[in-house]
This record gives sequence, C-alpha cells and structure tokens, in this order.
Amino acid sequence: MISAARVPADRPVRIAFSLNDAPDDASSEDAIPLVFPELEQQLQPLPPCHDSAESMQVFKQHCQIAEEYHEVKKEIALLEERKKELIAKLDQAEKEKQDAAQLVREFEALTEENRTLKMAQSQCVEQLEKLRIQYQKRQGSS
Repeated sequence: MISAARVPADRPVRIAFSLNDAPDDASSEDAIPLVFPELEQQLQPLPPCHDSAESMQVFKQHCQIAEEYHEVKKEIALLEERKKELIAKLDQAEKEKQDAAQLVREFEALTEENRTLKMAQSQCVEQLEKLRIQYQKRQGSS
C-alpha cells in the first residue's frame, strides 16, 4: 500500500509503494492512492495494470517524471523568492541613490550659499576697513 503525505516544497519526495499489499477486493483506484498529493489531478500517475510489465514501467517513469516536476516546481519557488529579494535590494538601492542625489543637491545649494556669504563677509570687511580709515582721518584732522 502506498502511504502519501503532504511534503513541504523544500524537502525531497521519496516514493515507496508495494503492489502486493493491496487487498483483492479494492479497486485499482483505491489500491494506489495519489502518490503526489500536491500534484494536480490530471498530472497524477495513473495506477498501473498489475499484469503488465510495460504498464508497471510506464507507471514508474511517470512517478520519476512527477518527482522531477516536483523538484522543478521547488526550484521555481526558490528562484521566485530570490527574485523578490533582489527586487527589494534594487528598490533599496534606488531609494539610496535618490537620497544621495538629494544630498548632493543640498550640498551644492549650501556650497553656493556659503560662497555668497563669504563674498558678503569679505565686502563687509573691506567696507569696515574703509570706515576705520575714514574715522582715523577725521580723528587726525580734528
């Protein structure tokens, strides 16, 4: 009798079955329950004809294909998860790039403001120096 249980996608699937354990009064559908419960019904391996070696071989091949299909689906799920992680990293990098660009703009604006203030301060120092000279001339002439 085949025992079937739900297996998480990240675990390998092991298939174990014996065709001799089925009771004689069981129908062929009941004798071999779903080998891959997570597999869609139309993709399930069909029960083999017990009297035909070719049928048994086809059933085993179908089980192998179903196992490979399960592995591919698992790999797809892992790749989709990795894709989500990479998209999140890309979004974060783009946000950091925008933040950096904003900081560059702020730096440029502050640099320009600093230059303007230094020029104004220089003009004020020159003006103060001229006023001192004028004041000293007035003090000297009085």
